Amino acid sequence: MIRFGPSGNSESFYNEGYTSTLQAPGWLSEKGLNAYEYSFGRGVNLSRETAEKLGAAMQEKGIALSVHAPYYINLANPDPQKREASLGYILESARRARWMGADRVVVHVGAPMKLERETAMENCRGGLLSAQKMLDENGLADIHLCPETMGKKGQMGDLEETLQFCLSEERFIPCLDFAHIHALHQGRLNKTADFEEVLDISEGILGRERMQQMHVHFSTIEYAAAGEKRHRTFAESEYGPRFHHLAPLLKARDYTPRIICECKGTMAEDAHEMKKIWESME
Repeated sequence: MIRFGPSGNSESFYNEGYTSTLQAPGWLSEKGLNAYEYSFGRGVNLSRETAEKLGAAMQEKGIALSVHAPYYINLANPDPQKREASLGYILESARRARWMGADRVVVHVGAPMKLERETAMENCRGGLLSAQKMLDENGLADIHLCPETMGKKGQMGDLEETLQFCLSEERFIPCLDFAHIHALHQGRLNKTADFEEVLDISEGILGRERMQQMHVHFSTIEYAAAGEKRHRTFAESEYGPRFHHLAPLLKARDYTPRIICECKGTMAEDAHEMKKIWESME
């Protein structure tokens, strides 16, 4: 089952008088959305009580949950203490994912700093495997880590690197952020054939079965020479990429991804727009 939902709460959620994410499940359900990503981007500070309440409300409405680990994780860092801290952030994100009934933890693997990229790659790969081992040892083996494709040249995790990370552990699910791919390559995704190339490359490395269940981040994006600059909205027609180029490929390949919208401030509305595009093909 393909699912659509936002990363966090739209501006309209708060404009309508809602004040707590605990109120989001009903709001999302009314809009016909069935996925939600809770972000720990700036820190893992959600209590168990709140996590369990949120998870129960989301489950009641049939909304699948994922979480996003802190943005400042860097598994490439050669400093063992800082690498250990990054592993701890992933573990704490996964622990809260379990409390709320989420089954996926999206991870930014980090930046090479002054390391050779090959060395940084090995550090990141080893770090992800160490993180999985920690999850296994803490009763969280069924929580999927989702390495994300990144949008800046100074970050680890272009498409091929992300797929290689996933190749190292069969439980890893790739998070393809199509806005990041678009930005990193200076506007790569402008037509259906461009998306087809990305999916062909991905299937060539991971196989169709792995890719059918991929995690997706989608938004329009503004970029500069170094890549990602900022996420934009679907209403801003000058920015890409556009979901109507990807949707027919998902249908033709029988993909059932979870699609999370990261548009700036309009993530629920634009997630609903993607859902409408999808339903128009059925």
